[in-house]
Amino acid sequence: MSKYAVIETGGRQYRVEKNEEITIEKLPGHQPGDSVTFDRVLMVRDGKKLKVGQPFLDGAEVKGKISDVFRGDKITVFFYKRKTRRQRKMGHRQTYMKAQIEEIKA
Repeated sequence: MSKYAVIETGGRQYRVEKNEEITIEKLPGHQPGDSVTFDRVLMVRDGKKLKVGQPFLDGAEVKGKISDVFRGDKITVFFYKRKTRRQRKMGHRQTYMKAQIEEIKA
């Protein structure tokens, strides 16, 4: 089995392995080419050895590098109040980042 970790960022959990590219929500203050450290590590598996945090592992971190910043597809948000015929239509595009996982420390 290969070494992998479960990290939490942006309110979501991701299972990551070395040299894997993941798409996450934009982290404030980070640009393409910057290195990033995820210290909210929930679990690390190294071969047959499994470490689980309660809720996070002390001293464990996953290092990566931001490779791209982009915006997702537009979604339409529509509000409607019956009887008063009040309505509002809005759009939203979320900003995402692609991060290349470089190292998993347990």
